[in-house]
Amino acid sequence: MHQTKLAARDLCYIAIGAALITVCSWLSVPASVPFTLQSFAVCLIAALLGLRRGTFSVLIYMLLGAAGLPVFSGFKGGLGTLLGATGGYILGFLFVALAVGFAADRFPGRKLPLALGMLLGMLLCYTCGTAWFIAVYSRSSGAIGVLSALSLCVFPFLLPDALKCALALLLALRLRPFIR
Repeated sequence: MHQTKLAARDLCYIAIGAALITVCSWLSVPASVPFTLQSFAVCLIAALLGLRRGTFSVLIYMLLGAAGLPVFSGFKGGLGTLLGATGGYILGFLFVALAVGFAADRFPGRKLPLALGMLLGMLLCYTCGTAWFIAVYSRSSGAIGVLSALSLCVFPFLLPDALKCALALLLALRLRPFIR
């Protein structure tokens, strides 16, 4: 059985990645529909750290939140947040990290594959989060249609998320050469 160990440097990068996601989850940008910078941080971390370290950063972030630490948006934490109506979007960040991290590792320094990885990751996050939202919302408040759920949870965030992904892409391409 072959085991791959993480070096101390990798553990530091993973911890810094989880901390950056946490800080960005606390930053709320006021708009007609306020949004946080979590998805920006997840895209940036996965693009900088790659598949393995980026995904571990997201997992650590989720585990800290599940343990009750206030790492989620609005300074929330606990299993109740993860199992709540919007918890599927937090789970969806794993798909973002996987897609972006794969693109970053497989096509280092290439803009188009990284952009496509972010697009695919966000699409998977929206899909996971919306399906979760429909299931939880329907159990607690009655049935909700897919279009209604998308109108509440996805459509208002498409432009802000596109801008966050573009910024993460630009920063990652500039900073990646400095990350070992």
